[in-house]
Amino acid sequence: MWDVVVVGAGPAGASAAYAAAVAGRRVLLLEKAELPRYKTCGGGIIGFSRDALPPGFELPLKDRIHAVTFSLNGKLARTRRSRRMLFGLINRPEFDAGLVEEAQKAGAELRTGAPVVRVEQHGPAVPDRRTVAVVLAGGETVLARAVVGADGSAGRIGAHVGVKLDQVDLGLEAEIPVPATVAEDWAGRVLIDWGPLPGSYGWVFPKGDTLTVGVISARGDGAGTKRYLEDFIARLGLAGFEPSISSGHLTRCRSDDSPLSRGRVVVCGDAAGLLEPWTREGISFALRSGRLAGEWAVRIAEAHDAVDARRQALNYAFAIKAGLGVEMGVGRRMLKLFERRPGLLHAVLTGFRPAWKSFAGITRGTTSLAELVRTHPLAQRALHAMDR
Repeated sequence: MWDVVVVGAGPAGASAAYAAAVAGRRVLLLEKAELPRYKTCGGGIIGFSRDALPPGFELPLKDRIHAVTFSLNGKLARTRRSRRMLFGLINRPEFDAGLVEEAQKAGAELRTGAPVVRVEQHGPAVPDRRTVAVVLAGGETVLARAVVGADGSAGRIGAHVGVKLDQVDLGLEAEIPVPATVAEDWAGRVLIDWGPLPGSYGWVFPKGDTLTVGVISARGDGAGTKRYLEDFIARLGLAGFEPSISSGHLTRCRSDDSPLSRGRVVVCGDAAGLLEPWTREGISFALRSGRLAGEWAVRIAEAHDAVDARRQALNYAFAIKAGLGVEMGVGRRMLKLFERRPGLLHAVLTGFRPAWKSFAGITRGTTSLAELVRTHPLAQRALHAMDR
């Protein structure tokens, strides 16, 4: 009998396992793949991500970003620079493996190659009302007092909880090895290109001798998104370099009324549909929600009846909605503004210094979109005008 079983060993799952293990509980971390494994991800680590890492965790940074070039579908490019680092860039295989190692150091046990097919909270596999049965692909059943689902937006645990999603986007990405002369041109600088499709944008993230180049837009026009990536790469003069990896994935945002728990099971990260709707940034949401999920899973595991377990699960949901949920609400409104007026957003970011300082503050983690809207009258008026 485990106190907490965490399904999925990405940033959300590793953070949940670490939080529960640090509390002194028996924690099992299940991962269907073998580690390390590749994940389609830009790999940007903003300030909120750094603040949510385990104490003493050393980021495996591939680059430190001090400049951002903004362009509007390849035109009107302008570069903004900062003396202080804006954010760092990592490769997900190394980053995820490091987080899992921290969870193991805290006492969590890891099992890879262990896909979960379902969870059961009633029936013959469940000995009592305080237990959840986690059934693995080989037929083995693992018993726990609480379960954290961190197995992605298409995972089994989110389906069990009943997570509802209202925004689905398609991201396409290429890892492109480049010569040293090209890598030097990009060192310390990223490119963000506001794209031709509504709500779309592209990015170039330098990571040593490799450039991570990607685009994202609303699902439904896969051919258009692919065409945007191809044109983007060609426009940058990178079409002659062979990608080492080409990949794609769907990002999914939760509906406002989507549940975050069911019985003794809670979800976090992508499994809960938690990410920033405008930029689709998910690592900081995964780390923060994973830590909260691990902490509240400990309380759920200690609950002696269904009423107490439900109370703790509701407290977890309240903590998520009061923090990440507010940020998502502002992000949705920003996405609507961006879909309507990408040129206006580009002009403000590149020509209005307070907007650039706000962008820098968000990347460093000294402020957030929600905080900016709450404290800045100009931001409030802009969003209110957009709502009308």
